[in-house]
Amino acid sequence: MMPRILGQLLLGGLLALTCFSVAAQSSVRLPDMGSTTTRVLSPEQERTFAEDFERFLRANNLLIEDPMIRDYFKDMGFRIVSFSSRSNAPFSFFVIREPSINAFAAPAGVIGLHSGLILAAQSEAEVAGVVAHEIAHVTQDHLARAMEAQQATSLPTMLATLALAVAAGAAGNADASQAVLLSGMGLAQQFSINHTRQAEAEADRVGIRYLAAAGFDPHGMVSFFERLNAFSRAMGQGPPEYLRTHPLTVNRIAEARSRADAMTVREPRDDSRFHYVQARLRVIMSNRPDQAIDWFRLRLEREDRPAPAMHYGLALASIRARNFEQARDHVQILLQAEPDRQLFRLLHAELLLAEGNSSEAVDILAELYQSFPGSATVTVQYVDALMHESDPQLAARAATVARAHLRDHPRDLRMTEMLARAADRSGDSVRALEALAESYYLRGGVSEAIVQLEKAVARDDLDFYQRARINARLNDFRSQHVRRLHTGR
Repeated sequence: MMPRILGQLLLGGLLALTCFSVAAQSSVRLPDMGSTTTRVLSPEQERTFAEDFERFLRANNLLIEDPMIRDYFKDMGFRIVSFSSRSNAPFSFFVIREPSINAFAAPAGVIGLHSGLILAAQSEAEVAGVVAHEIAHVTQDHLARAMEAQQATSLPTMLATLALAVAAGAAGNADASQAVLLSGMGLAQQFSINHTRQAEAEADRVGIRYLAAAGFDPHGMVSFFERLNAFSRAMGQGPPEYLRTHPLTVNRIAEARSRADAMTVREPRDDSRFHYVQARLRVIMSNRPDQAIDWFRLRLEREDRPAPAMHYGLALASIRARNFEQARDHVQILLQAEPDRQLFRLLHAELLLAEGNSSEAVDILAELYQSFPGSATVTVQYVDALMHESDPQLAARAATVARAHLRDHPRDLRMTEMLARAADRSGDSVRALEALAESYYLRGGVSEAIVQLEKAVARDDLDFYQRARINARLNDFRSQHVRRLHTGR
């Protein structure tokens, strides 16, 4: 796997611009990257880079794919992009399974948020400030500028070093990754400092403008800067400032505050979802549900977070701990306050499924699916509930719902895997093989996907349309496989 990843990064031309980086304990070190234009990647590389990067994250279990979390930050990102100078440019937003406080912008408009950064924030505006800052790196062509200026020094060596840093980090060797990364940064130390400080000032200025235009409080960027500074002091002396490509100086914070004070938010957002999404992510990232339960209880006692979101988190963590009585108490508190709220009814259905009451859960989710047919969160949970019983008829219904969802969301791995199971259980073995092949492909296994489709096309019971559909996809996979063999991607 690693040679392929190394080739991807070398050909993609990734030059790191470390973004909001605070040292994490024994974590994967994904180097942070500037923006991109067609001067950095070829048109073909730009077209496929986001999907290639997504498959890399999946292959290394670094991608948060929960639909509620994924869609929330995707919506946030595209809202900000719509008010940027490149509102029609392609962007992709990923939440990464990493406890470090970090974020990055990569080629082809790829924006990544580490889970640790989201969990460290106290408001939606703080995370939106980071997203706006990274989007500004893209719109202002910072990666392209950096690469052009760096070509006179040791660009190939730096690219190789950064690629090795990702590979080492993904393999779980944080110490080796850090050592390689620091040695690579030393190749053009003074350039990196001077250029990055220029880029950071511009990204702050432009990002705050995007933030206010999109309806977010521009002071969110300032308060998160201050939080990072406080976090750095609490963790002790960090690396020397010249190794930090995003130095959080007093002047930088003061300038950001001055700009934020001068901004007018014409249509302020009123969205309470952030704390629920953050609570869900905290439970997912927690190694022990009891630790998450303690965290939510403490916040309820301190009253420093919205109480309903803390009850939501307590219910989720209690379900994970299989303490269903405790979970039921918190679900009831939420339903009594807002009995028709989609989020709370989904939580109720999740509890019922965990308790083994799949019939009532399916009824709730079927009603929600009829009311919110475009909701990925509802659809994924509905299909999952239909698959809880070994019933071929329910499985056939699950397959129908899954196929409709995948027409609009073809890169949804979880739904693709559920479609494979549902089709197999309902007796549609051809669709099951096709879905299994797609799931391999979405994880980066093109050759494995080819094997599955070759099994399918070798069958003698295919009709004309099935054979044509499978052959078309098989040819697509084969051409991608050949291209990767030739390019190292």
